[in-house]
Amino acid sequence: MVTRIAVMGATGYTALELLKLLLRHPEVEIVALTSRQEHRPHVSEVHPELRGCLDLHLETLDVEALVEKVDVAFSCLPHAASATCVKPLVDNGVKVVDFSADYRLNDVGVYEKWYGITHPDPERIGKVPYGLPELFREQIVNASLIANPGCYPTSAILPLAPLVEHGIITLQGIIVDSKSGVTGAGRSPKLPFHYPECNESIKAYGVGTHRHAPEIRQFLTSAGTEKAEVIFTPHLVPMNRGILSTCYVYPTNGMTAADAIDVLQTTYKNEPFIRVTSNPPETRAVRHTNFVDLHVSQSGDRLVVLSCIDNLIKGASGAAVQNFNLMCGYEETTALL
Repeated sequence: MVTRIAVMGATGYTALELLKLLLRHPEVEIVALTSRQEHRPHVSEVHPELRGCLDLHLETLDVEALVEKVDVAFSCLPHAASATCVKPLVDNGVKVVDFSADYRLNDVGVYEKWYGITHPDPERIGKVPYGLPELFREQIVNASLIANPGCYPTSAILPLAPLVEHGIITLQGIIVDSKSGVTGAGRSPKLPFHYPECNESIKAYGVGTHRHAPEIRQFLTSAGTEKAEVIFTPHLVPMNRGILSTCYVYPTNGMTAADAIDVLQTTYKNEPFIRVTSNPPETRAVRHTNFVDLHVSQSGDRLVVLSCIDNLIKGASGAAVQNFNLMCGYEETTALL
């Protein structure tokens, strides 16, 4: 019996990548796509890549109708708007993978401070599994709602959390310097991401204010025994997709890059999507894949931990399908390898 799927907010880049992955999934039937476009366009008008692959029109979001016809919904809706729809879906037995930040943070006050809105479903805060299977697989299996991680946090938490947990690095003075392709800013037209504005240029943004900072701090803190001190700075680079995160950390007494590499290799030895590389990783090696490439080098009194992902796949839609597979009892790698 196939699983009936809805994608809410189906017009963006992450939704396109999600649909491409789901179309490869042998246990899935996509039955509903929603958007705010009133004229109900055919999906091929919105995503020409799907012409001849999927015969559906985008429809106005009707939660009650979705409850009647789907088993799982993927929410690609904006923050707050997502939780408003997710709550009644989950309450009525529909499983949900939520791409927004609405259920990632464990503290309502922290969420409302960083996102500037009142949370629509505060009772669930802190109770929803965080969708990094490599670290939280047991909580994800058979869950009814998953908080799909942010792209930057994925690139920082996966390499650093095991090093914190095993006492290889301290939680003080962590610097996460991340570079991302332009698709990370979404599909809606914005002047800073217009081609002449961002081509042949690189710039930092959200310096000290990016909303992924508390997400990174939260999960590094939970991996250790004290509060994580993290400076996170994202940069926009003129490429379509990919994230390269360079993390500068202090080792604990006597720990070296070789120790860090050993921990990463041991922690992730059975993980199908984690690759610990002998050379610094590059974004082209993970493009269009769910892989995470990790590397550690020594620089003076610090370790330099490098992480590479595709922001649209492991940083969003690939992780969502990985979580969906675990939630529904399918092989974790289905449609991803």
